Amino acid sequence: MDRITICATCATPGMAPGGGALADAVRAGLREGVELRLVDCLNVCHSPVALSIRGHGKAAYLFAGVDPATQAAEIRKLADLYAETVSGDIADARPLGQLRHCLIGRIPG
Repeated sequence: MDRITICATCATPGMAPGGGALADAVRAGLREGVELRLVDCLNVCHSPVALSIRGHGKAAYLFAGVDPATQAAEIRKLADLYAETVSGDIADARPLGQLRHCLIGRIPG
């Protein structure tokens, strides 16, 4: 099963944490078979909101600076592209829109 993990405590200075709002927005229409969970911290506090996607035996990805108000659909697209791969390697990230510019790193599976 693939899993998206979102930092629940991520917040830009002076703003309320955005991870919960992002999780709610992503859940609406998320493909079946993808687990979504909130955690207290993904340790990318300098660039909120952070999230990761990983699956058993697949490459994992870490994103930061994600906008909860505008990028939920891009995250659902990420889940779709990721689910279609055996290795987790996404060859063409252009369908992810601005989310592809939020990528911090990929960890090989």
